[in-house]
Amino acid sequence: MWLLLAFIAVPMIEIALFIQVGGLIGVWWTLLIVLITAIAGSYLVRAQGLRELGNLQRSFSDLRDPTEPLANGAMILFAGALLLTPGFFTDIVGLSLLVPRVRRAAFLWARSRVKVQSFSMGQQPQPEPKDRVVDAEFTDVTPDKKPTHPTSGWTQH
Repeated sequence: MWLLLAFIAVPMIEIALFIQVGGLIGVWWTLLIVLITAIAGSYLVRAQGLRELGNLQRSFSDLRDPTEPLANGAMILFAGALLLTPGFFTDIVGLSLLVPRVRRAAFLWARSRVKVQSFSMGQQPQPEPKDRVVDAEFTDVTPDKKPTHPTSGWTQH
């Protein structure tokens, strides 16, 4: 139901804003603003997305919970989609999702509504010490190869 309401309300809000802003500053300035926010938003999404990807990789290598970097990455991706959608309302929501404090507040709000039962990263195998010496005997059990064709002359025996 909420999704249907969003698909109806957002275009109506955008149309109303286009009419209001276009009436105040003119059509060409309105279109220029929409184009500039799409270009600037793409740059910001790329920069913040790469930074958040680094945070996600660090959380995996440090064996920390990757939930927040994953959520930030999803919000940045959603912000990029909103910024590429023409309109003032979607641009405002998209730009606000690029503000780290807004993303943090949205993450904390979502986390308070979701209950996670457990989280584990698995066991890491312990490396063997490099200075450990193993004294052993072995017997080579590889069968001797018998040639199936004459040598080509390119190899040595």
